[in-house]
Amino acid sequence: MKIKIDGWKSNLTFSCAHFLPDYSKCSRLHGHTYAIHVYLEGEPKQDILFDFREIKKILIEIINEIDHKVLIPTEGKLQIKENMEEIEVIHEDKRYVFPKDDCALLPIYSSSAENLASFILKRVVEKIINSDDRIKVIEVGVDEGYGQGAWAKWEKKRYV
Repeated sequence: MKIKIDGWKSNLTFSCAHFLPDYSKCSRLHGHTYAIHVYLEGEPKQDILFDFREIKKILIEIINEIDHKVLIPTEGKLQIKENMEEIEVIHEDKRYVFPKDDCALLPIYSSSAENLASFILKRVVEKIINSDDRIKVIEVGVDEGYGQGAWAKWEKKRYV
């Protein structure tokens, strides 16, 4: 059995600023309104695969951590200096200083839609798999605007 939640229609959206170093116009600080979609596949229990409210709750927790923040990847090329009040980000000839409360430091290489989808998928997998071993496939999509986005997929090892 499969279930799917459309982030645009379910209001699973967030807005944030970011930049992609070394990537044309995207290397400039800019923002998007994103939507998170989720797809689950597995064996239902009493005709239900997974409670929609529970999936949405998991996604909302993740959204609340990054909504209206500046996304700063910690695993890439950026030099990041942090103190009690500010985060300084340096890349080549650019230097940004942000209030610490306005930032979300993410353990990813860059804040591309692809890496955001992988980051969110990892978080979803940790929460769902720990509570339900009937789920066999989880996919997370992150749209950076309506109609364009990236998907990441997790599959339980050898379930077929």
